[in-house]
Order: sequence, then C-alpha cells, then structure tokens
Amino acid sequence: QVQLVESGGGSVQVGGSLTLSCAGFGSSYARYSMGWFHQAPGEREPVALIDDSGRANYADSVKGRFTVFKDISEKILYLKMDNLKPEDTGLYHCVAREGRLPRCYGGSWCYKSSHFAFWGQGTQVTVSS
Repeated sequence: QVQLVESGGGSVQVGGSLTLSCAGFGSSYARYSMGWFHQAPGEREPVALIDDSGRANYADSVKGRFTVFKDISEKILYLKMDNLKPEDTGLYHCVAREGRLPRCYGGSWCYKSSHFAFWGQGTQVTVSS
C-alpha cells in the first residue's frame, strides 16, 4: 500500500537550500516513477520527476538548482533544492505512478497531475528575501 509522507520543508532565505524527503512507497518501490509537484496559489506543476529506470527530468524553472534522487535501499525519494528563490515558495507534493513516465514529444514538459495516482499531503517551503 502506498501512503506518501513528505518531510523537510521549512523557511529559508533567498539563495538557501533545503532537502525534502518522501517515504511510504511500500514494497513495490522499484516499479514506480515518482517525483515532486510544486503547488502555489492558482497552480500546481511538476518540477522534478524520476522514472522507474532512475532517469531524472526537470522543469526549466528548476534546472541546475534542484536535484531529484532515490535511496533505493531505504525506499525514500529526495529533492535537493539549492539557490532557492521566492517563486519556489509553496507546498511540495511527492507523487508516484506505476511504470514509466508518460512520453513527452519534442522535448516538451507535458506532465500533469492526472498522470500520478499517488500523492502525499505536501510539505511547505517558504523562501524569503
């Protein structure tokens, strides 16, 4: 049974760093593609995803600043967030789906909330200047 629980959120100043964690994937951890969505007023968008083979994908807004990775032995998903900006403020949800990520053509970032069956409640990140 998948019950995702995030941790690691907090308040930081611009340029600071945080590392989010997500646990609760259950025994079928290796079968899932997973990642992180950023929710702010009026929007909820994927920022970092990692497929079942371990390949990571990022939204343009976080490339070079965020790193998504898995600890396979502990069955934990992480999001390392560096050089944080005020626009990174929001609720970060851990998400998962069985199997591969949907295919996006032409290098587009096509991922949607509906592509992920499993969601955590989120952990709040606040970046202040």
